[in-house]
Amino acid sequence: MIRVEEPPFDVGAELGAFGRNDIAVGAVASFVGYVRGTEAGAPLVALTLEHYPGMTERQLAAIEAEARTRWPLKDVLVIHRHGRMLPGEPIVLVAVSSAHRQAAFEACQFLMDWLKTKAPFWKLEETAEGTQWVDAKASDDDAADRWRKDAP
Repeated sequence: MIRVEEPPFDVGAELGAFGRNDIAVGAVASFVGYVRGTEAGAPLVALTLEHYPGMTERQLAAIEAEARTRWPLKDVLVIHRHGRMLPGEPIVLVAVSSAHRQAAFEACQFLMDWLKTKAPFWKLEETAEGTQWVDAKASDDDAADRWRKDAP
């Protein structure tokens, strides 16, 4: 399930409901991303994420579909927020369930690596000095590259 939404979500409630009542699930792996309170040593006032509705959901669904072809997953949950967020608020939740932990761990990491590089979100950081768009990071590209099918 893919959800792109503006309001904060309750991480505990989402994870508590995920994978319940499926006795074939032996493992759930998850990742939660939060808005940091500082960026490059400066206090962060807020983070704004912009996206293109429709295009974003299609791309997230394609990333989920790719994960499902690579690992035997029982279920996938991706919640990604947009709009203005304050430090400490959740930005993204990725949860995967599988019969076995290795598939769950790997799929969760794959989903986050690809979300960081392939999902059409744009970040605007707000500090006391003003706002600045966040550039893509080479380290994120390197993390995503290891999941290429032609990678060694």
